Amino acid sequence: MIIVPLAATSFLSVFFVKNEETFLAYSTFEWLSFSAAGIFTQAFALTPPTFVALVLSYFWGWKTLPVLFIINLLAIYLINIIVKMLDHERFVGFLENNPKAQKLMKSIRKEEVKIISLAKLSPVLPFTFTNFVFTLSGAKLRNILLGGFLGMIPRTVMSVWAGTQAKEIRKLLEDPNRNNTQQILVIALIIISAFGLIYVINKAVKRVTD
Repeated sequence: MIIVPLAATSFLSVFFVKNEETFLAYSTFEWLSFSAAGIFTQAFALTPPTFVALVLSYFWGWKTLPVLFIINLLAIYLINIIVKMLDHERFVGFLENNPKAQKLMKSIRKEEVKIISLAKLSPVLPFTFTNFVFTLSGAKLRNILLGGFLGMIPRTVMSVWAGTQAKEIRKLLEDPNRNNTQQILVIALIIISAFGLIYVINKAVKRVTD
């Protein structure tokens, strides 16, 4: 979940830098077709949503915002399907045998939308892994999609803004948080997500144990 995205994004960064002029000449249809690949790269943990948002917004501007939301939601849906195709019951059984994991799973089911939204708010929590866990927890698909959408709004908007402000894609991909304002916002999202998750999960665990 860490090594694969790092290797993939490094390769893709070089690819986009070398072919910047080609992508700048893309038509709307070509961009929409190319964007579809983001559904699979995010679902299979090849690229994080932030990377996809930075690249698409650099080349396509604010027009890419609704496309990114669609990509994210379809990637979440695809992960949900993949997890259920696997030995779903075996994974759940393994987690249920761990008391701490069992409490976490039950707490997620108690506050599905809140916990999912807060998890998606954090830029540091892996996209594929969190969706994998939410599906295993038994959370309803509509709540996973709703929570995922609400939680990713700030991150996506921030990434698109960064992409539209960049002058060179090389500098953007090497240091996406070079702007002080954006660095502050990233830290704020992490703090809000962390404290929010601790509060909501603790509250849900108390309900489960009472």
